[in-house]
Amino acid sequence: MHLVKELADFAEEHQDWLQIFQMPSYAPELNPAEGIWSLLKRHLADFAAAELTHLTRVIKRKLKKVQYRSHLVDGCLPPTGLTMDEDTIKPPDSTSST
Repeated sequence: MHLVKELADFAEEHQDWLQIFQMPSYAPELNPAEGIWSLLKRHLADFAAAELTHLTRVIKRKLKKVQYRSHLVDGCLPPTGLTMDEDTIKPPDSTSST
């Protein structure tokens, strides 16, 4: 816990560009990165790597393809409740009861 104060100080110092969202300790459904991993796993469903370097190369290539298809990345946000507003990610409305 010794980093908490340092992180709080850092966040305070950089609040002009840094946004922090408090999330539950384990909530994969609220994490947009889980959507990206889901896309990746679908691409690798029938893949068998001969060696670790081959697997690494294929994963990097697949992630690069996802990166350049912004609609795939954008599609990972709605299940989380997060939305994009210009260049900013907005947290879900905590007042709504879903």
